[in-house]
Amino acid sequence: MSTEEKQPPTKFGVVVFPGFQALDVFGPLDALNNMSRTTPLELVTLAATLDPVSTKVEAPGRIGQNVLPTHTFDDCPKDLEVLLVPGGYGARDPAITAPIAEFVRRTFPGLRYLLTVCTGSAIVAQSGVLDRRRATSNKRDWEWATSQGPAVHWVRQARWVVDGNIWTSSGVSAGIDLMFAFIADQFGEETAERLADTAEYVRNVSASDDPFA
Repeated sequence: MSTEEKQPPTKFGVVVFPGFQALDVFGPLDALNNMSRTTPLELVTLAATLDPVSTKVEAPGRIGQNVLPTHTFDDCPKDLEVLLVPGGYGARDPAITAPIAEFVRRTFPGLRYLLTVCTGSAIVAQSGVLDRRRATSNKRDWEWATSQGPAVHWVRQARWVVDGNIWTSSGVSAGIDLMFAFIADQFGEETAERLADTAEYVRNVSASDDPFA
């Protein structure tokens, strides 16, 4: 099927939560930001409330950045096509992840694509939508992450994994490779290469080439 026939998605959403990993979100979003210069896109930032959400982990000397959500999980646009779920230290807090897992469970049937970065796959695994699917996650947190979804077919040797309409990546920077691969699949390899060149980024174009596995 050609790129034209695919009608690539244009309505993206990203989940943020206290203690999310900054690069999990801003790495993939930077590629979308740059692509939107020539391809009109829409983006919503989703959280449990509309209060500012910090990447900071509460510990002496730690710093972080705040993000202002545009929507809550309860008023997410019904026409959302692609949802990105990051990981981070906050992914280990059940009080934080339970509302996200419920949101994913409720929203997934209407999505065209679900993307996760790092331990975002562990959060999504809690929703059950990864059951009996192939997926990967952060290798430094592998044992904990995979324990969140015993029915998931976890793939350790993978930079990213595609199973149907679900794309999952390994840790942190792997989300950038996942997003460029997703852009190549949806918008064409030439577009992905142009965007990587704009960012002066050397892509890992092999999904199975994971030096951290």
